[in-house]
Amino acid sequence: MSTVTIHQAKTNLSKLIARVEAGEEIVIMRGKNPVARLEPILKRQGKRMAGMLKGKIPDLPDEFFFEPLPEEELRLWEGDDEGPR
Repeated sequence: MSTVTIHQAKTNLSKLIARVEAGEEIVIMRGKNPVARLEPILKRQGKRMAGMLKGKIPDLPDEFFFEPLPEEELRLWEGDDEGPR
């Protein structure tokens, strides 16, 4: 990990970005104090595909989604936290 001053970072930003793209981490210092870090953004590994989780998540019955909420939980969602009526 390299360190540079703010002045060096402003003067050489393009070069610093090229170094970061190559995998290097760079810390920007104000005097003796580190204030920022330049680091590469990780690229996604592979492509996402539909159905990758098939068989890994249990099937939930339709009732799980379509049954009305219990009164107590419904009041909490609606912002009425006074308690049972």
